[in-house]
Amino acid sequence: MRVDGWSRPWNLRGDRAVGGAPPATLWASDPAGFGQVGCVYTAQGLEYDWNGVILGPDLVWRGAQGGWFARREHNRDPDFRSRTTVSDDEFAHLVRNVYKVLLTRGMRGTLIHSTDAETRDLLGSLVHPAR
Repeated sequence: MRVDGWSRPWNLRGDRAVGGAPPATLWASDPAGFGQVGCVYTAQGLEYDWNGVILGPDLVWRGAQGGWFARREHNRDPDFRSRTTVSDDEFAHLVRNVYKVLLTRGMRGTLIHSTDAETRDLLGSLVHPAR
């Protein structure tokens, strides 16, 4: 995963360790997995003291248009890509659910970053509202 000048490898997909990285089921608990980025499939069911979530371009805030928008063309999950298996309404629901799962993993706190400037502005205003 790459965001601006920051990058980390995704967790492995299989049940085998490769090149010192732990298998997918252990990426978050094995010290060798530190520094990897996990996906919703490997993060659900786990809880962390601190959690970090990157909101990708598949869910953005558009204030002038009235709220949150799920954008299928920016999603990389192959299960969500096809309009024949997942309708636009289902896609919007699934994307929101993915982020809900990810945002609720941190027991002490969750750090949030959006790759989208307008969404970052909204998030910043919620933490440090204009006076």
